Amino acid sequence: MKFFKVLFFIPFFLLISTLSLAQQRNEGNKITFSGKIIEKTSSLPLEYATVTIINPTTAKPVSGAVTDNKGEFKIQVNPGTYNIKYEYISFKTLETKGKNLTTNTNVGTIALEDEAKQLDAVEIRVEKTAVDIKLDKKVYTVGKDIIVRGGTVSDVLDNVPSVSVDAEGTVSLRGNESVRILIDGKPSNMGNISDALKLIPAEAIDKVEIVTNPSARYDAEGGGGILNIILKKGKNQGINGTFVASIGDPRNTGLSANLNFKQEHSNFFTTIGYNNRSNPGNIKIDQQNFDENGALKSILNERRKNDRFGEGLNANFGIELFLDKSTSWTNSLNMRTNKGGNIENVLYYNYDALGQYLNTRQRYNDLKSTSENVDYSSNFIKKFKKDGHKLTADISISQNKDNDNSSIEGVILDNNKFVSSERTRKNDKQQRNLFQVDYVLPIGKKSQFEAGFRGNYVKTTTDYQVQERLTENSSFTNIDEFTNILQYNENVTAVYTQFGSKINKFSYLAGLRFEDSKIEINQLTSDIFKTKKYNNLFPSLFLTYEISDNSSISLNYSKRISRPRDRFINPFASYTSNVNLFQGNPDINPAYTDAYDFGYLKKWEKLTLNTSLYYNHTTDSFEQVRKERGDFVFTPVGGADVIVNGEIVTVVDGEDIKTPVIVNTFFNLGKNDRYGFEFTLNYNFKKWWKLNGNFNFFNSQNTGSYTYTNSKNEVITQSFNRNATTWFTRITSKVTLPYKIEWQTNGTYNAAQKTAQGSNKGIAAMNLAFSKDVLKDMGTISFNVNDVFNSRKRIQDMQLPNVNSHSEMQWRRRAFTLSFTYRFNKQKTEREQKPKQNGNGNNDDEFMG
Repeated sequence: MKFFKVLFFIPFFLLISTLSLAQQRNEGNKITFSGKIIEKTSSLPLEYATVTIINPTTAKPVSGAVTDNKGEFKIQVNPGTYNIKYEYISFKTLETKGKNLTTNTNVGTIALEDEAKQLDAVEIRVEKTAVDIKLDKKVYTVGKDIIVRGGTVSDVLDNVPSVSVDAEGTVSLRGNESVRILIDGKPSNMGNISDALKLIPAEAIDKVEIVTNPSARYDAEGGGGILNIILKKGKNQGINGTFVASIGDPRNTGLSANLNFKQEHSNFFTTIGYNNRSNPGNIKIDQQNFDENGALKSILNERRKNDRFGEGLNANFGIELFLDKSTSWTNSLNMRTNKGGNIENVLYYNYDALGQYLNTRQRYNDLKSTSENVDYSSNFIKKFKKDGHKLTADISISQNKDNDNSSIEGVILDNNKFVSSERTRKNDKQQRNLFQVDYVLPIGKKSQFEAGFRGNYVKTTTDYQVQERLTENSSFTNIDEFTNILQYNENVTAVYTQFGSKINKFSYLAGLRFEDSKIEINQLTSDIFKTKKYNNLFPSLFLTYEISDNSSISLNYSKRISRPRDRFINPFASYTSNVNLFQGNPDINPAYTDAYDFGYLKKWEKLTLNTSLYYNHTTDSFEQVRKERGDFVFTPVGGADVIVNGEIVTVVDGEDIKTPVIVNTFFNLGKNDRYGFEFTLNYNFKKWWKLNGNFNFFNSQNTGSYTYTNSKNEVITQSFNRNATTWFTRITSKVTLPYKIEWQTNGTYNAAQKTAQGSNKGIAAMNLAFSKDVLKDMGTISFNVNDVFNSRKRIQDMQLPNVNSHSEMQWRRRAFTLSFTYRFNKQKTEREQKPKQNGNGNNDDEFMG
């Protein structure tokens, strides 16, 4: 049945294809003018160079194009005689007059000569849109987006098509949280990825690649796809750079510099950023507790205020050496440090079954954290005589340390009576060594063979300690239920090969990846030692048919894997709340996904449309279950209390107040089927108005159940069968107002969604930004408002056998940011050449790019 539901959408695509063919017939009289533009001194392709075809009689442009990442261009034009102009900012303009075009013409390679002295005289003609849509991926350029200035990578991702970031910072792609996030083609070694993304400033990001269905060249990790965050690396000739300063409310102070010095045989580049931020948020939970007979026995209203803060420094230094015209070697060192914390004030208002007030308990948590990350990368590229024939080798060695220390105090506010006193310590260390070799061999003019090796070896140690004081004046002792040391080692060795060819208008790319995985889980405290070894084949197949020069359809397939990480595995619970715990499952296994994607891409003069119909079938998928683990007990006003193993035990007569303790954990569900439809639009409505829209509709069906034994030794089987449908949309509008003021609006809506144990409400939010160029376009002043209506909240209703709860979570409130950008020896629309990517096979010359 699911397959037939997928087929239901196919007539829609056929209708679009028919309309495109009709348009193609109407344009049948036009010819194609094509070629390639390179930099004369280095022979590197010039991306974003402008080609303009001009009517010699009227001296007005009749058509034009911008070169792609290979420096190539194609223009549809009526036969005739024209003047043709080739331009790239800071390069000499080349013009050919009286060119007679009667048939399809390829002018070959055009070499432009650098002339820095002409920089101020070049007329700004073309602006690249923030989103570049390709058949196999979308590329989001950060530099054009004024909304994210002064923000972090989390803010950047929350503006990327197909991507959403929820109230807790969790990233999902097409609604799927099983997404692999890479930085410069490498996995992040910064601990919790959601927290890591909040540490890197947006100014350090060049672009984000969104790969919804990766080929065999990419890591097989990530059932929902891959997000590759590319950091800035200067590529322009001479000394140039950009400085950005920002200030905001809540506190958001930032300074960053992106500098590079490029000569004939070398390029030095650096990015340095400092930030000092505060992110206040709040949580509201209203909980009803029932007895075995379903009768209401108590009410708990929880109110939590958070003040997350951090002060961080990010520095990247590198040098690219051009050993000869065909060989380059890049070495870079990246360092990140952050000091911060989270002051959390939690109030528990307790009521009896009749709603009569009993007391208020306070839990005050003062968390201090530090993070240090060092990453060394080396990238070697050898290009051979034949265009596209090259060998790439990468090495990355990185180390990360995260230390968290918190003190937690609990009192009954009504009489200021001591309830609890705890302190926690968490020390994380991670070492990652990555080695990769990729080889690309063109065969003939339209075929290509690829092969590669990748070794990713990770070692993580988590030392977690929780201590308590039994009375107000006693000393601290360990709580053995939480204190533990976990070692997690993940060694994945992979080889891949793929072959692609183009036959007339039909292209194919077939690949096979083999990954050998060895996972070691060493729970040193409880003597749990598990080693999981498995190896898998991951095939991929990509088929493309070009309907015309501006439209194509594709059918793609790939197999993916999602491996559980240390947090999912550790059987010791984390101690963030007395009544809400997170506990890992050491027996959880990887999940496997078969991903299918049917896409259509169409480009008009002002409009680009990319649509996709997708279906993912996952076995052993991860599902989070909430189950009760007994009661947290405390005494109303007037009683005396002591603390035993984190729980209050009454030592005098009186009626105890019992609050169920909820444990959150993951297990392997039977299967999950997800299918959906997505489209992305780029529309240059006018020179002064650009629109970008993204819509994603999907259905998720779970099949499976979970069985456990509760605190009363009862066997509980809970069904997780569900059929949930939801959708997500984002619209971005960019308008040029009078006096060259740019106005950008971003609106998002996440529709309501059913979950296995409740439902999530819909979320609507809006961001605004304004910018104005000053100092002869060398500087820019920007002002943005994040979450204009203060509405970005996760609202959730949950029903458990003995608990009903309604929660509202706001990770951070509305924020205002003012920033100033200054560029020297670099114009606003000047584009850096595409950097050579490290790791994960993200080469620029993808066969079907």
